[in-house]
Amino acid sequence: MRKLNRRQFTQEASLAFLAGVSVTVSACGGGGGGGGGDDYQSPTGGTPPPAPAGSKTGQVSANHGHLAVITAAEPQAGGAVRIDIAYQAGHSHIVDLPAQAVQQIRDGKPVQKDSTMTDAPNVGGAHTHMVTFNAESPEEPSRY
Repeated sequence: MRKLNRRQFTQEASLAFLAGVSVTVSACGGGGGGGGGDDYQSPTGGTPPPAPAGSKTGQVSANHGHLAVITAAEPQAGGAVRIDIAYQAGHSHIVDLPAQAVQQIRDGKPVQKDSTMTDAPNVGGAHTHMVTFNAESPEEPSRY
């Protein structure tokens, strides 16, 4: 997996907006929780930027500023993917997706994976987030 700087992310996010591809990141408390609902809640206001063309972007339940994006190239490569969903939350969570999950996401299948636990006193303490890709699918998601 490659890391993007803020400028690269913004450029790729703008391209993704044109592609109209969507992914969902949902969150759940694994300890201290943090917010409620399925909508993105930016700590600075506003909505997250559009994702790069062909990318998968997410929605986070109990969100407090996180954002998950799988760039278009990652599912095409077919390998495992590591995502840091920090964005504006002020703390990081890592989501490690095995190659099989990435392939399912690429194929439009719903996939769920828990993030790492992080202690973030500003949002109630230790917690995790469940990331759900292709949540709009009527199928039951595969859990990893």
